[in-house]
Amino acid sequence: MSFRNGLDSLLRPEDSVLVLIDHQPFQLANLHSHTAHEVVNNAAALTKTAKAFRVPTIITSVIADRGGLVFSQITDVFPHQEVIDRTTLNTWEDKNVVDVVKATGRKQLIIAGLYTEICVAMPVIHALGEGWDVTVVADACGGVTVEAHERAIQRMLAAGANVMTWLAVASEWQRDHARTEHILEFVDVLKEHEPGSGIAFLWEQQLLNTPVETLQSSGF
Repeated sequence: MSFRNGLDSLLRPEDSVLVLIDHQPFQLANLHSHTAHEVVNNAAALTKTAKAFRVPTIITSVIADRGGLVFSQITDVFPHQEVIDRTTLNTWEDKNVVDVVKATGRKQLIIAGLYTEICVAMPVIHALGEGWDVTVVADACGGVTVEAHERAIQRMLAAGANVMTWLAVASEWQRDHARTEHILEFVDVLKEHEPGSGIAFLWEQQLLNTPVETLQSSGF
């Protein structure tokens, strides 16, 4: 087994492409590895972070006329983007999705979806076999049981996948506090979806006596 290490193994927004799979009501109805709140919150946070860092995001569903539309917390982030609807459980067997991903020219494939053990595991393992650098965002996924989710994570790790949480992905994209291009949008995501960190940031600004005009221009 080859280890994932070194600077080049860290995620870079300019090399990343995000694929969100089947965040739909039917899947949510039988979710038991996480609460519905956790998955919806984390998937929305991941989507907004991708937008903040200009990471191309592909949203896909499976048989939406029966399984329901992708959560509005996700689609509202990209209101003009078409959701790719599939019949395949394995997203990587859908040519439309794969062609869109390849067209981005990005090499770091980031995946989150429902269920972890089915519609996440299959495309992850498939793409890994084709040489893609694949990261699974575990807390924006979920399974029908805790065991199903955990076994799927183990399976994907054994196949060579990288597994992270949405906040770890966001932090890796940011990487350096001196990089200010996307920091305000990132902080907005933190305030809404990871308030412990987001509010602590605002407190830090208060303690540092950041000028009011700076806070106002930042939207605080």
